[in-house]
Amino acid sequence: MSTSTQIHQQTDPTNNQLGQSLACSPMTDLLQQDVEDGLSEKKSIEEVLAGAELAPAQSLWTTEASGSVQLRMDELCPEQPITVHQMFTNSVQKYGKLTALASKKGNKWEKVTFSEYYHLSRMAAKGFLKLGLERFHSVAILGFNSAEWFIAAVGAVFAGGIMAGIYTTNSPDACLYVANDSRANVIVVENQKQLDKILEVKDKLPHLKAIVQYSGSLKEKLPNLYSWEEFMGLGLEVSDQELDEVICSQKANQCCVLIYTSGTTGSPKGVMLSHDNITWTAHHASRAGDMQPAEISQESLVSYLPLSHIAAQIYDLWTGIQWGEQVSFAQPDALKGSLVDTLREATPTAHMGVPRVWEKIMEKIKEGISQCGYMKRKLVTWAMSVSLEANQRLTNLVLQKLRAELGFSNCVKFFSGAAPIGSETLQFFLGLNIRLYEAYGMSESSGPHFMSGPKAYQFSSCGKVVPGCQYKLVNVDGDGIGEVCFWGRNVFMGFLNMEDKTKEALDEDGWLRSGDLGRVDEDGFLYITGRIKELIITAGGENIPPLPIEDAVKQELPIISNAMLIGDKRKFLSILLTLKCTINPETTEPTDILSLEAVEFCQRLGSQSTKVSDIIGGKDKLVYQSIEEGIARVNSKATSNAQRIQKWIILGKDFSIVGGELGPTMKLRRPAVLQIYLSEIESFYRE
Repeated sequence: MSTSTQIHQQTDPTNNQLGQSLACSPMTDLLQQDVEDGLSEKKSIEEVLAGAELAPAQSLWTTEASGSVQLRMDELCPEQPITVHQMFTNSVQKYGKLTALASKKGNKWEKVTFSEYYHLSRMAAKGFLKLGLERFHSVAILGFNSAEWFIAAVGAVFAGGIMAGIYTTNSPDACLYVANDSRANVIVVENQKQLDKILEVKDKLPHLKAIVQYSGSLKEKLPNLYSWEEFMGLGLEVSDQELDEVICSQKANQCCVLIYTSGTTGSPKGVMLSHDNITWTAHHASRAGDMQPAEISQESLVSYLPLSHIAAQIYDLWTGIQWGEQVSFAQPDALKGSLVDTLREATPTAHMGVPRVWEKIMEKIKEGISQCGYMKRKLVTWAMSVSLEANQRLTNLVLQKLRAELGFSNCVKFFSGAAPIGSETLQFFLGLNIRLYEAYGMSESSGPHFMSGPKAYQFSSCGKVVPGCQYKLVNVDGDGIGEVCFWGRNVFMGFLNMEDKTKEALDEDGWLRSGDLGRVDEDGFLYITGRIKELIITAGGENIPPLPIEDAVKQELPIISNAMLIGDKRKFLSILLTLKCTINPETTEPTDILSLEAVEFCQRLGSQSTKVSDIIGGKDKLVYQSIEEGIARVNSKATSNAQRIQKWIILGKDFSIVGGELGPTMKLRRPAVLQIYLSEIESFYRE
């Protein structure tokens, strides 16, 4: 290993022995029969592996849906590997009578216990078997969070399939890609809007056998289209024995979940997660965030973030089963304003948001404060400023009322993940006595690899490595910054059907490369400092490769010389544009004179402009209108709303090496451009 590489594990603070972390005790995850055998002896890795029924595997990775992998088991994470079904049956024995799922229908909350949830998942599994779900083919789910989404997901896994979520904002073509790549036998859709997307592309899906709609009545009866009620009734024709045989054939080192993530080149990659990835992570990452098992205190949370994203899926769905949490479902218009109403009714004990959600809550509070009367406004702002320094009884009273209005009266843990969060937002919530605990990881690490929590918090840090996991920094520079690499039971199996991409993601020893740069302080807290790749992560947590969008703009608009997409940690995408112009041959500086191609572009529009200065600042309305139309054409091909450009500006000068925007090989220096045009960029995002 190179000298510029540092490897680190999480140790147990109670005894300072490497790998003996309490949150990683081998006893916690043993199967029921092991518990009954007595817990006096601690098993070696060899003994645990010998007792575990795993599929034969020669490698840490695979790219085949039916493949199996070696597990990264060592003395840091020696727990018995279990399947999703084993995790669920363990939980039903402990939490069977507790409420698992709560859905608001009309004015009434309908609740489902863990025993009922398990039974419904079995019924869904039988339904999938009846519809012809084949082993290691997928059930793709396209819709907003609901009890049916959860039941379909768990049922798909029970039935020996692979569960693949599709973003509700996806275009029909983007839905087609996921369904085709994952060989979907069944697609579960929420409503007519999502159904229409699938009907548009279903003839291109050779593996598709049926579609199930879980919300709203079917507008027309089509072959192989089922309502949720019809679908759940199909299971009555399949015996318990048939289902149990499928369940018993499942091994913890086989794939059960696919998470589709955007790559820099455009096509999404199917991240294959094993039963062990899911069950191990649901147990350990959540404990690192201090989520409590229901026998100590039942956690309650509200599900509203996209379940096709690993963050919400591991936090809402799988951890919910592992610890007996009560999950209440928000309304589909949650992010348009109704989330607060659900929070007030459900009063969660823990809440996770992506940075944009926390920003929206912050904006709502600021709006509320500005509309208060003078005295109340002074009182609230005073309470917030004081609480940053000290907790006093009066400030607590004021802030408690404010928190109750947001639905946070019972909430003690607030998490932020899926994208980096701005320090202004962190600071604002500290003023409300709310610490936002950042989690850091990726789809390929089954979600969090580093977690903040009540016992591990530093301002603007992503927390400490999850107990049982390891990290290393490679190619560390003089400031202690290097690429963050991951090792642990949470590291994915591989990218489905993408061997080259899988080999790129893993180093020769099987460590997962994050593509992120970070540093770790002397106490083990991680701070992410930048991204090696130029992938944009919006405040909403969507990964957007900038190059295809920038290239599309340049293709649509031949007058454009350079285009640079902005949107990292931002609410929406904007773009900086420069016009094609002549170059001063002596200084190689761009001049004010438009290039011939640019002049011809103008003339075709009926514009007389010959200089950059004739156009910028909205002077040439014809050119501005043409650019607006070109960007609208690019937006019309976007795979989701988050990938649409909302604002743009034409800069006064083209990029150049002399100007500092381009490197010696004429490569765009993105960080430099962000600095040079900071004021123009900030103007996009001022309310």
